[in-house]
Amino acid sequence: MWYNGLLDLSPWQLVAVTLAITHVTIVGVTVYLHRFSAHRALDLHPALQHFFRFWLWLTTAMNTREWTAIHRKHHAKCETPDDPHSPVHKGLGTVLRRGAELYRAEAENEDTLRIYGKNCPDDWIERNVYSRFPTGGVALMAVIDLALFGALGLTVWAVQMAWIPLWAAGVINGLGHAIGYRNFECRDAATNLVPWGILIGGEELHNNHHTYPNSAKLSVKKWEFDLGWAWIKLFSALGLAKVARVAPIAHRVEGKGSLDMDTAMAILNNRFQIMAQYRKLVIAPLVAQEVAKADASVRHLYHRAKRLLSRETSLLEERHHARIQDLLAQSQALKVIYEKRLALQQIWARTSSNGHDMLAAIKDWVQEAEASGIQSLREFAEQLKTYSLRPAPALA
Repeated sequence: MWYNGLLDLSPWQLVAVTLAITHVTIVGVTVYLHRFSAHRALDLHPALQHFFRFWLWLTTAMNTREWTAIHRKHHAKCETPDDPHSPVHKGLGTVLRRGAELYRAEAENEDTLRIYGKNCPDDWIERNVYSRFPTGGVALMAVIDLALFGALGLTVWAVQMAWIPLWAAGVINGLGHAIGYRNFECRDAATNLVPWGILIGGEELHNNHHTYPNSAKLSVKKWEFDLGWAWIKLFSALGLAKVARVAPIAHRVEGKGSLDMDTAMAILNNRFQIMAQYRKLVIAPLVAQEVAKADASVRHLYHRAKRLLSRETSLLEERHHARIQDLLAQSQALKVIYEKRLALQQIWARTSSNGHDMLAAIKDWVQEAEASGIQSLREFAEQLKTYSLRPAPALA
């Protein structure tokens, strides 16, 4: 019948098709708009680029230059009043409910487009079709859905139109800066939402992305799954994509016991992984030791102590700083490892432009750590010496 459309699908078939076509939209956003256009983490074949431009025009009315510029500004101004969609400043509820409105408002900012929208498509079809008729695509999509799926095509179309505002503008931009877990203490509040996301194409690994924004691969841990990366690997196998950059690999050479320039550059290159190791190997075991011997009257101070002592300091509130000071007053050992953590971070913040100064500062840090008398800190200092820009040579 006409009201079932040309395909005359069953309800379950219609659900499956809707999930499939919304997934194509997610792939377009994460692979084309995000990893390719905004960050240039990979190259895409021109035919694939144009397919995604056309598909996103049909299903989202989003313009490549606008999306790219807004996202680049988000990274450049993250968690500041100039961030287009920071829940830290605009409120989580606002970003969740009005994420699409925040996007549209920022898209009208000519300065944002001029400063952050460079190297985006500006060909005839972009100027005369996609940019000139931004809602023409979604109107055409409504007609196609009605023809294929009949009366329920309007429901399919409504889901398509809500998919990106819900998952990207709301969930990722909102919850991805408010709740979840953090593999790395980057300087903004980005979090990983779930390790096995399917619906969002890998974008749920937001902390990983903000730590290494130019990486084409968003998963870091072995148990994390980046569906966007799986598509990139498939496109690469088909000759449609070429990966330009991924997150650095922290190489360690067992038995290496000297600090040299190679070590200093490797530490700089892998500083976020190294600080994650500091949390795991130094902070966590020492907190456990101190909790075990703490008096019951002060044991409450150790609640979430590992998280507080490893948290990026710019993200801490006044009450957190007060808690940390109360905690450090109870334990000289915790005070030492906390101060050593801050000192290690200061080394690359202060000396990264001068390798020789950085090497000298790391040597001083290691000597002080080895003389601290804290076993976990001494072992971590020994581990620092084993880092290298190159993997260990293979055995003959």
